[in-house]
Amino acid sequence: MQRTTHRSRLLTRPAVIALAAAMAVTATSCAKSEDDAAGGKKSTAAADAGQKVVTPEPGGKTCTIDAYGGKRIDLKDATVGFSQSEKEANPFRIAETQSIEDEAAERGVKLLTANAQSQFSKQISDVQDLLAKGADLLVIAPLNSDGWDPVLQAAAAKKVPIVTIDRKINATACKDYVSFIASDFVEQGRRAADRMIEATGGKGEVAILLGSAGNNVTTERTQGFKERVAEKAPGLKVVFEQTGDFTREKGQQVTEQLIQSKPGIKGIYAENDEMGLGAVAALKGAGKKAGDIEIVTVDGTRNAVQGVVDGWISGVIESNPRFGPLAFQTLDAFTQGKEVPQDIVIQDSAYSPDNAERDLGKAY
Repeated sequence: MQRTTHRSRLLTRPAVIALAAAMAVTATSCAKSEDDAAGGKKSTAAADAGQKVVTPEPGGKTCTIDAYGGKRIDLKDATVGFSQSEKEANPFRIAETQSIEDEAAERGVKLLTANAQSQFSKQISDVQDLLAKGADLLVIAPLNSDGWDPVLQAAAAKKVPIVTIDRKINATACKDYVSFIASDFVEQGRRAADRMIEATGGKGEVAILLGSAGNNVTTERTQGFKERVAEKAPGLKVVFEQTGDFTREKGQQVTEQLIQSKPGIKGIYAENDEMGLGAVAALKGAGKKAGDIEIVTVDGTRNAVQGVVDGWISGVIESNPRFGPLAFQTLDAFTQGKEVPQDIVIQDSAYSPDNAERDLGKAY
């Protein structure tokens, strides 16, 4: 599903102020990557890397527990169920889960967790199982945007509020779910295009390593990139698009095919860091040198930012996975009967050759 309207326009200022204030307490989780380079070590800069809410414009839609049809409960006495979509080999997912677990522990909230291992049918059964185990509230990181009717119906029957993070469920806010918390993925694509235009001079052939099909992240990151390229750099031509499924292995395989079929390719836009790192591995295997092909990625993992420092990656647009504090703050406000925004947009930073070494400690 494509949504061209900026989600930041959907937020109401009064409802977000309290949430933004709460985010002054930031998540400090850093993730262990598939590489030894990440090392799982926490950086002193991580305290500056928590999520911050974009300053909203007035007039956006909100939700209350009365409108939703739920019941007021004290979050300290509630059981929260968290459904993770993907196996935790991806640093984004490691940091995301750790942030949820850390915030639950900080608040003394009972947390039930499940991991779908990138299988959508398993995620549906996982959430149904969380409900059966007594979850009073749900935080879901959806694998896909469609196909959630069985879960939504089961949650509605038990009047269990749902907050979704990172990927959007195609359903009705304040009816099927309470709030969606994520980055502005269209804007991420635009910012990636800006960096690619700068790195390539706005001319040449570029490729897109698409994320997995069936979710709004892939659709919107692609949309934003193409929109900005068409607007600002008509001399930059997208000549290759193929899914890398957000995985490093697939990103490497696709890039190996790419440099055979399109030897003159000048840039690669990878819609997450793992695919971008796979592209780097493919280029190294083909005897390329750092900078021969410009690579721009999205996420902000430590290994990708190190790739910027080392010259293999031209830029990384952050997509901050530390959802714990903001997700629990939203649930807390909602269960107390306060208004919460239906869409909460995160402000993301970026890494370039100018700041990558300095800000490496903020990466996850």
